[in-house]
Amino acid sequence: MAMEITQILLNAQAVDGGVRKHAEDNLKQFQGQNLPSFLLSLAVELANDEKPVESRKLAGLILKNTLDAKEQHRKYELVQRWLALEVAVKAQIKACLMKALSSPANDARSTASQVIAKVAGIELPLKHWPELVGTLLSNIHQLPAHTKQATLETLGYICEEVSADAVDQDHVNKILTAVVQGMNSSEASNDVRLAATRALYNALGFAQANFSNDTERDYIMRVACEATLSPEVKIRQAAFECFVAISSTYYEKLAPYIQDIFNITAKAVKEDEEPVALQAIEFWSSICDEEIDILEGYGADSSADSDIPCFYFIKQALPVLVPMLLETLLKQEEDQDQDEGAWNIAMAGGTCLGLVAQTVGDEIVPLVMPFIEGNIARPDWRQREAATYAFGSILEGPSPEKLVPIVRIALNFMLTALIKDPSNHVKDTTAWTLGRMFEFLHDSTLDSPIITPSNCQEIITVLMQSMKDVPNVAEKACGALYFLARGYEDMDPSASPLIPYFQDILQALYAVTHREDAGESRLQTAAYETLNEVVRCSTDETSPLVIQLVPHIMTELHQTLDGQKLSSDEREKKNELQGLLCGCLQVIVQKLGSSEATKYVFLQCADQMMSLFLRVFSSKSATAHEEAMLAIGALAYAVGSSFDKYMPEFYRYLESGLQNFDDYQVCTITVGVVGDLCRALEDKIFPYCDGIMTQLLKDLSSNQLHRSVKAPIFSCFGDIALAIGENFDKYLIYAMPALQSAAELSSHTLGAVDDMTDYTNSLRNGVLEAYSGIFQGFKGSPKTQLLVPYAPHVLQFLDSIYAAKDMDDMVMKTAIGVLGDLADTLGFSAAPLIQNSISSKEFLRECLSADDSMIKESAEWAKMAIDRAISF
Repeated sequence: MAMEITQILLNAQAVDGGVRKHAEDNLKQFQGQNLPSFLLSLAVELANDEKPVESRKLAGLILKNTLDAKEQHRKYELVQRWLALEVAVKAQIKACLMKALSSPANDARSTASQVIAKVAGIELPLKHWPELVGTLLSNIHQLPAHTKQATLETLGYICEEVSADAVDQDHVNKILTAVVQGMNSSEASNDVRLAATRALYNALGFAQANFSNDTERDYIMRVACEATLSPEVKIRQAAFECFVAISSTYYEKLAPYIQDIFNITAKAVKEDEEPVALQAIEFWSSICDEEIDILEGYGADSSADSDIPCFYFIKQALPVLVPMLLETLLKQEEDQDQDEGAWNIAMAGGTCLGLVAQTVGDEIVPLVMPFIEGNIARPDWRQREAATYAFGSILEGPSPEKLVPIVRIALNFMLTALIKDPSNHVKDTTAWTLGRMFEFLHDSTLDSPIITPSNCQEIITVLMQSMKDVPNVAEKACGALYFLARGYEDMDPSASPLIPYFQDILQALYAVTHREDAGESRLQTAAYETLNEVVRCSTDETSPLVIQLVPHIMTELHQTLDGQKLSSDEREKKNELQGLLCGCLQVIVQKLGSSEATKYVFLQCADQMMSLFLRVFSSKSATAHEEAMLAIGALAYAVGSSFDKYMPEFYRYLESGLQNFDDYQVCTITVGVVGDLCRALEDKIFPYCDGIMTQLLKDLSSNQLHRSVKAPIFSCFGDIALAIGENFDKYLIYAMPALQSAAELSSHTLGAVDDMTDYTNSLRNGVLEAYSGIFQGFKGSPKTQLLVPYAPHVLQFLDSIYAAKDMDDMVMKTAIGVLGDLADTLGFSAAPLIQNSISSKEFLRECLSADDSMIKESAEWAKMAIDRAISF
């Protein structure tokens, strides 16, 4: 097989499907029979300059794919498989890869660079292949330019693959020196300079020590600035990409360079080619992101608590930055793809302008209004569209007090433009801007709200008329109606000004979903999303109108389930529609299923609904599965214990969803549906609990499980315990150790990065909800004493998260509730443990004085439970 590898690789790229399939089967067979020989054959092929470039490139790509995968569990398997290879085999493969870096064939070199980086990503953190970086650095000094280019590319890929602590500082210094010299060398080719500039982008995360040194930082920044002046477009673009990365990684180091950076970015935005100009704008968007995060985290003024102070770069640059961004809005493209919202300089400039508005608030308004007033009525569509886009972009950030008077005046103008403007581009942006008005300034408590009973009819009439326009305009009109409806979701439904127009709105949206061109510009999806939002703000008065939709939607769902043969594109559209229809039914059932006045409807059609939902599971669409599962959860809640009759048939789909590691969102939703079933069926869920608990525990022990599923699983333990009460005793010896392990894991996160802190808090909350459900489920049972041995672990967990001082409000509320549950269920058995707890008193005192009323209420209940336990 090894002798034939070249021809097999060529055949695997053949036009003839039969030849290609046979070759792919041969490759799989070779890999399965002798993995070391297979990998080595690929590496030899890649390194052999006498072989065809096509076979060499595919050999490298297959080799790369044997080392890495997107799914975490698969990636883990591939890493372990590589590490298990004999050292001699790995050495031969690595030697071939290093040889390929000197190949005259660019495709072979580039592919070898990627494979070397994948191997480095596995081996360098384990201190394997220690000579790699040194060998690569020695290549930099070789004469052939293509070897330098490939080596710099490899160094860049390595920096992308491995964490900074996997490479020692001496090597980091040498890498940065080689990269900067490659960028700066007057003798280097454009290919070498481009590879060096891209490598700098990837290496920036390693350069903490270097950026802390003034001299080294100055040198890196100077070379990066010079690269923005290169005659080669790709080098200029890569240089600005470096500045974008620097802005987020080293924001606090930028003050000495910010004026020069503004000058070069302004020049690029005004004069350079689009790929370069886009990155120059992105630099300022990135600065906005940094300052928004700092100001949100530490208030309007930077404080001593902030690790990074706000330097107010955006506020300082405002007088020159805003005019530069407004100018970009006039650079629209006549034929830009409205369907996809093509990304161009105008789009980038508007996005950045919106971020500037969020950064500086009211200060942006007087700088933008003259541009809007000067262009909004011009004959040239570009000027009208730019003015409208500018207005829509600044609606998030400034205060309502600043914006509402302007918006109230502008609203009538916008409604007229949406109907009468001759430009499709202007109408598209106008509808988007109206949506932004309703999203950010829809507040009926304002002294002068923008939406009133007197103008509501005109707004709805215009939006419904625009939903008959071309797809991109209709989609934005649906979006505007979505935000208009959402603004009334939390108010007294009977006071909603939408009620008189409810039937017309439903009919208009339903008509949009049936347009022949509904598949364009996400129009069908937008119409269903808006329909769902309108349903959510329905009232008892309008519920009969919503009920009338149910048979129509069920009929449509049935029509998508016929067995006709479809092309892959048709099947994808069908699956998308199934998801939208299931989602719509789910919202209707969720909204009206708990009302005694409408509940009978769902009891009558539950059989048919369940039949349809179960048939959806025969499709291969994860999205359709998610929506069908959510709809079943809503139906279970609506019909209550009557759902029991569907469990024998539904259970296999439930189990399949819990096993779906590849589509972890499906797994997460299925876990949530188990909770819905517990609440609906209560103790009738018990016959299925052995299977459910077994699968949940398997999930937790699997390295294939996405981490985001863990917290819902723990919360689900609590739902099951609440449903089956003392019968949960048979699962305690399995569930409690899993909870303790997760509790210990979540206790060691002090100083963790934000996303990890968020995950940790969700994990803590899941564990706490499990404990709460278990304690409440056993309350009053003779088996309560089974929980006593676990009480010290629970209190230790509460102590640890209180000591960490990084729990969010949700965790605080749940934690103090668990303290109360423990006292309430175990009574006098818990009293001495609580009294000996390190922080229970302090935690309780803190919660009792909390500003959050829900935390305070939970704490008051917990205090009563503890007092009862102690005085028992």
